[in-house]
Amino acid sequence: MGTTAIRTEGLSKQYGAVNALRDLDLVVAEGEVVGYLGPNGAGKTTTIRLLLGLIQPTAGRAEIFGLDCQRQAVEAHRRLAYVAGEASLWPSLTGAETLHLLGRIQGRVDAAYRDELIHRFDLDPAMKVRAYSKGNRQKLILIAALMSRPDLLVLDEPTSGLDPLMKQAFRRCIHEARERNQTVFLSSHILSEVEALCDRVGILREGVLVEMGTLAEMRHLSALTVEATFDGSVPDLSRVPGVSSVETVGHVARCQVHGTVEPLLKVLAASGVHELLSREPSLEELFLAHYGASSESEGAAADAS
Repeated sequence: MGTTAIRTEGLSKQYGAVNALRDLDLVVAEGEVVGYLGPNGAGKTTTIRLLLGLIQPTAGRAEIFGLDCQRQAVEAHRRLAYVAGEASLWPSLTGAETLHLLGRIQGRVDAAYRDELIHRFDLDPAMKVRAYSKGNRQKLILIAALMSRPDLLVLDEPTSGLDPLMKQAFRRCIHEARERNQTVFLSSHILSEVEALCDRVGILREGVLVEMGTLAEMRHLSALTVEATFDGSVPDLSRVPGVSSVETVGHVARCQVHGTVEPLLKVLAASGVHELLSREPSLEELFLAHYGASSESEGAAADAS
């Protein structure tokens, strides 16, 4: 797929007895938008800190556009912009002064696009940062990252604190970044966001990348949901190959199907079905299918990643 934007080989990070990240092998091509999912403590933020060269790996290595993230961090940072889920800014500066300072640090700014972003995100640049709400501070660092048109956007929970309209504005910006062949690495808990934006999705669990692929490639993680309404009595679907989780209410049967639906369709066709609905699983259903009930307890833990 052309140039490699991110490459990790055996990337690992251990804190005492805790394996925050284990043997991560990841390749992100230039121009890709990749989602990085996992519950709190899965290792998402650890991965990003290693990519940014903020912490040292216990083992393995990481590269950004062929630049070693540890030995060539300064050169790598010239090609990327990072947005954290919590903005730490200078409270006495105005929004405009903050953007000017961050633009000088980055070394390049698309001034026309910056002004468009300020309008799009409905930000008052004359206000002091200390007077901004959490959402406005988040808008500010998003604008700062986007206005430099970096080759790589590294986004860690970037829409934290944004209202639904501003999240739509963010999505538009990511679509524009893709059109300009920018690479986006997006860590998020908002599954609908990842589903709407990303070319590929990785699922991280307990420091291990357990799945990586397109949504179509990951549909195997969850079954197809089928709902059938019958003219008369509902047939017994529990013995049909590939069918599970059968629920019956009146003349309606709902079930899940793994693999081919042909055996189920044969039974339905012979049983007087007059309405049939089916749908593929959403990313949220895929995620829950992989993690199961354990994700709730993991998600309640502090984010040690």
